[in-house]
Amino acid sequence: MDKVRVDKWLWSVRIFKSRTMASNACKKGHVRIDGQILKPSSFVKRGDLLEVRKNNFNMRFKVVELIEKRVSAKLAEPCYKDQTPEEELNKFKAWFMNGRATEFREKGAGRPTKRDRRQIDGFKEGDSMLEQLNWEEEED
Repeated sequence: MDKVRVDKWLWSVRIFKSRTMASNACKKGHVRIDGQILKPSSFVKRGDLLEVRKNNFNMRFKVVELIEKRVSAKLAEPCYKDQTPEEELNKFKAWFMNGRATEFREKGAGRPTKRDRRQIDGFKEGDSMLEQLNWEEEED
């Protein structure tokens, strides 16, 4: 196998969850080789450097192995080499961790009341504590 469709390869190495998503990314111009926008039916070959824009992050992948069928993440990893710049990876990791952060609540505490919810929101925004503190000294 000398070449594979770009949408099929992006899906099979798990860069996109579905082939439709990979195809749509190509149609929107989010997949490039050497600055040239690829159509979903374009072919990739070994050694190509793909530039993929996903979730507003620019990622770069070098094609090491060509596969057509979707495989597990463990088997897909040796099929490409991630050459994404370090600063872009750091931005992606920060975005990913913030999106996945869950709030901790004591077991058995139940749902927060409306008052609790407002206090939590105020704490997250960082303004509730400043309003409660009295910065001026009292005069005797």
